[in-house]
Amino acid sequence: MANRTNIYYWKCDRPQAFYAIDRNGRGNSADIEKRVGEMLTSYFGELPALRPAGGQGNHLTFLADHAGKTYFIRIENGPDGDDYMEVEASVIERVRATGVPTPHIYAVDSSRRRVPFAYQIMEELESSDLNRIYRQGELATPEIMRSLGSYVARWQEIAPAGFGPFDAEKLRRSGTLRGLHATYRDYYTLNLKKHLDFLVTHDFLTRGQSQDIVELIGSRLGLLDIGQGCLVHKDLALWNVMGTRDEIQSVIDWDDAVAGDPTDDLSLMACFHSGSEMQALIEGYRSVRPLPENFEARFWLHLLRNMLFKAVIRVGAGYFQKNGDFFLSDDGDKLAIQTRMRIDAACEGLKGNFKIERL
Repeated sequence: MANRTNIYYWKCDRPQAFYAIDRNGRGNSADIEKRVGEMLTSYFGELPALRPAGGQGNHLTFLADHAGKTYFIRIENGPDGDDYMEVEASVIERVRATGVPTPHIYAVDSSRRRVPFAYQIMEELESSDLNRIYRQGELATPEIMRSLGSYVARWQEIAPAGFGPFDAEKLRRSGTLRGLHATYRDYYTLNLKKHLDFLVTHDFLTRGQSQDIVELIGSRLGLLDIGQGCLVHKDLALWNVMGTRDEIQSVIDWDDAVAGDPTDDLSLMACFHSGSEMQALIEGYRSVRPLPENFEARFWLHLLRNMLFKAVIRVGAGYFQKNGDFFLSDDGDKLAIQTRMRIDAACEGLKGNFKIERL
């Protein structure tokens, strides 16, 4: 089984980086579907009708129809042997207990003992992901942002021990969520140099820009010395929120969840959204709990770290060459410009020269 001790973010730090994103080498699709059918036959007692779900995310996805009900099937069949699906299932149950809507998971197994992949059998959500509605210009964005901000504050009630990705083996042994790192500073700075070097090597940043970022973060490291972490979704974006134009019905895809800083999920939304949209998100958060101490500085520190790992993914997976109906952007060149602008904004914010409302 894979261990995430050396992982800041799975999609760019996994041993086979970008493997699941470009979907190369994923094996014979007919054989995979056959083995998925075997797994579902074992679960249901008979073979359900099975069809691809067409997901664009980090897993192979299927829909299974059985006894008048449709189920959503997620498959992790990468060569890394990742076992985080069981962690995700536990996180989802804990989040639902805080009052935040999440999908039901009926079965999960990351052992790969019976089939050569990890899987989840989940509730099929009939609503749209909110990013589609947002891109169509039909989302009641201020209302949705306020609601989402309140949900972020609610799931922060979950306060695991440790920091960073969770220890899957400890969860299996004791049912305890514990981060793999002793300090938050250790987690935040993990693979930072590697990410910056990657961006320099691929001509996204200059060596001078990389050094400036290292020095800027170094001057703010004291902000990372927090005694207690909280649950962080770590992939918070509207495509991971399901619902209608004016209602959130489920927050999905918790497979990157970590124990971290309370400003992190808010800053993740700032990777994509304007200052006015962020103000609504923060307003919703503050309706449930006060903003943490040194909020703005910590917010910019996390926006910078998040934009750096996202830049690594976008460069490594070729996102800047994608156009058309791509979930992140319909213009790869524009996405590259926006990525650089958000990195610059985070740096200027850390220097005290930029405000959140100007995003």
